[in-house]
Amino acid sequence: MKFRAVISSILLVYITLVSIPSTAIADTAGEVVQTTASRVIDRLNLEREQLDAYPDRVYSLINELVIPHFDFTNMSRLVLGGSWSNATDDQRTAFLEQFKTLLVRTYATALKEYSNNEIIYHPEEATSNSKLVVVKTEVMDAINQSSVPIDYRMYSVDGEWKVVDVAVDGVSLVSTYRGSFASEIRKSGLDSLIAKLLDRNEKIGELQ
Repeated sequence: MKFRAVISSILLVYITLVSIPSTAIADTAGEVVQTTASRVIDRLNLEREQLDAYPDRVYSLINELVIPHFDFTNMSRLVLGGSWSNATDDQRTAFLEQFKTLLVRTYATALKEYSNNEIIYHPEEATSNSKLVVVKTEVMDAINQSSVPIDYRMYSVDGEWKVVDVAVDGVSLVSTYRGSFASEIRKSGLDSLIAKLLDRNEKIGELQ
C-alpha cells in the first residue's frame, strides 16, 4: 500500500473504537472494539446527508467520537523518540497539536468514503506488558473480494482502553511516521517539522 492509503485505512477503522459512553467500562479491549462498532456505524448512516451537505461538521463528529480514545501524548512521544526528550514544552505542545490535526483531517477524508465494510474480529493477544494488548481485526472489501488486517495496540489506564498504535497490513502508524519525521528533524530540526505539518494541515483543510 502507498503511505496515504495505509493511513486512510487505519483511520477508516478508527470508527470501531469510538462512541463509548464515559460511564461504560469494558472488561477487555476486544469488547471495546466490537461492542461499539455498530453504534458508530449507525451514527454515520444517520448523519450521512448532513455530513455531505456540511462537510465541516465532520470535524466536530471526530472530536466528539474519536479523539477521547487515543493517547496522543504517548503516540507523540513514540513517534518523536529521542527528539521528544530534547524538545521544549512549547515544541511538544505545538507538535502534539499538529500531529493530532493531521490525523483528524486525514480521518475526515476517510470517514466520508466509509461504506459499511464488514469487520471481522479476532481474539485479542496479550503482550509481555500486562497493560498492553493487541486487538486484531480484518476489514472486508466486498468489491475486490479481499481483506485488510488491522491490529490495534491498546493499553488500560484507570479502567479505560486507549489506542497507542495501529498497524494496517503489518505497517505501523507510529513506525511509519517516526521514520519520516526523524528524517526531517535530522535535516532541518523539530521546528521545521512542526512548520511543515502546519502547512500540510492547512492544505488538507482547504481541499476538504
